[in-house]
Amino acid sequence: MIVLPPLSRFALRANHINRRAAAEREQDEPDPAPVLKFFNPLGGQTWLATELAENGDVLWGLADLGFGCPEIGPWSLVELSAIRLPFGIRIEIDTAFTSDVPLSVWATWSRRTGSILWAETLFRRSPPGAPPSDP
Repeated sequence: MIVLPPLSRFALRANHINRRAAAEREQDEPDPAPVLKFFNPLGGQTWLATELAENGDVLWGLADLGFGCPEIGPWSLVELSAIRLPFGIRIEIDTAFTSDVPLSVWATWSRRTGSILWAETLFRRSPPGAPPSDP
């Protein structure tokens, strides 16, 4: 089972609580930056998580399964943990990942470029605070 770092788990839960509170008050939903990045070390599959449901299993964020069409939605931490790759490798957490870019911007640029990884490259190449240039 993939173990979420305690601070990340707290941030994911706080984002979930904030989104639900905004929905109950009929306010615009918050657009947090991703907290965690999961990736396949042998392929292009990448997941950016912004929320964790109260059940501790359902994550919400941007998922890129490598088909050129990243989508926002839920996925299961248990199912992600169950993926077995060759040579005993599993899905991992990118411990160096940080972002202050909102998930909606990640989604827009990931769809334009065809993958989260290409969008991440554009964000790294852009000056701080400036949007990436068109691909």
